[in-house]
Amino acid sequence: MFSSPTVDAVMAAERAASFTRRSIKSDSKRSGLMLALSMLDLTTLEGKDSPEKVRALCRKAVMPDPSRADLPCVAAVCVYPSHVRTAGEALRGSKVKVASVATGFPSGQFPLEVRLEDTRRAIADGADEIDMVINRGAFLAGRYDEVSEEIRAVKRECMRPIEYGREPAHLKVILETGELETLDNVRRASDLAIRAMATCDGDCPYGARGTPDFIKTSTGKVQPAATMPVTLVMLEAIRDWYEETGRLVGMKPAGGIRTAKQALHYLVMVKETLGRLPHGEAWLSPEYFRFGASTLCNDILRQIAWLDSGRYMAAHDFPDA
Repeated sequence: MFSSPTVDAVMAAERAASFTRRSIKSDSKRSGLMLALSMLDLTTLEGKDSPEKVRALCRKAVMPDPSRADLPCVAAVCVYPSHVRTAGEALRGSKVKVASVATGFPSGQFPLEVRLEDTRRAIADGADEIDMVINRGAFLAGRYDEVSEEIRAVKRECMRPIEYGREPAHLKVILETGELETLDNVRRASDLAIRAMATCDGDCPYGARGTPDFIKTSTGKVQPAATMPVTLVMLEAIRDWYEETGRLVGMKPAGGIRTAKQALHYLVMVKETLGRLPHGEAWLSPEYFRFGASTLCNDILRQIAWLDSGRYMAAHDFPDA
């Protein structure tokens, strides 16, 4: 079993807080807001989700502000597996991807074969990306090999479409950091997930090398969700893996990021933690960094409008989908 470094929790908190004190000029702020908008995974994961709600979210994903053709579309729409087909039809012809939570979301406690069938159905219905959740009970009980093998099993399913001439589905592994209790556990879970996805490359009959993999903080169903110290620890795991292997892994903080100001703080953290590495600019793109959010989009739109007009728009000027 690999050995993860211990985390100085006080230093991680101080380092994370330092990113919130950077001064960002107006031109850089506009560029950052546009970038953050393009990195959004617009998400609806509620029991009351309906096909029409999913279609409305997809319309917003393709054109966040119908009055502004200059704005980028978001990166993806994230839905339950039962709504993947609806989202795919609504997004056909656009650049927006369909992401689906699977594997017994949000608990990760279902039998493995049920979780794998959940994944297969989502991919068969057209999911471009799978956001899987690990079994935190197994992880906290020290059953690391079990968690690793489950991640590899899901990754194999994500690669299976290659058999049929389709692009593989990208995998994002959700750690649910709010239940991991310590930053040391966050670091160990990050290392475990990264290595499990990578080792699948060697035994997967479909070939996985070159497919962007992600680690993700949270389901959004547990508090605290994404925090800056947790995200920093995960980014450092990604950095160390890159320095060891030369391979890039993506990052997705999700849950609790509601304001444009917070999003810019996260981008500063990515820039200063990963951006100075060779190929570091790759992490400042939707291919390797995402925000999982449902309310962040509108605040970004309000901030862009303020930069352009000098006045704040009301909340109802950018209604939720």
